[in-house]
Amino acid sequence: MKFCPKCEVRLKQASTDSGLSCPKCGYSEKGEKQRRQVKAESSSTINILDENERKETLPTIKIECAKCGHSEAVWWMLQTRSADEPTTQFYRCTKCSYTWRNYA
Repeated sequence: MKFCPKCEVRLKQASTDSGLSCPKCGYSEKGEKQRRQVKAESSSTINILDENERKETLPTIKIECAKCGHSEAVWWMLQTRSADEPTTQFYRCTKCSYTWRNYA
């Protein structure tokens, strides 16, 4: 990347020849076209769990569901209020998928 020595604007490829030119003041410079090297992205594999696989990735806790009475739920925490307030704990029953929260 080169800059104009007069007005310090980035030089762009001139459309008519193989030089560089300043879009602001018209300064031009002869030279070879710069070629960009683009790295090929490596392919990555993302595993997505299907809803029917029923694999739970969240930790479980022994707590009674208020809706069905089942004694196991998954839990997670989020900061739903300001930073000086404690986090909110969310629970989801593993049997009926009822979700509730505890503000601690």
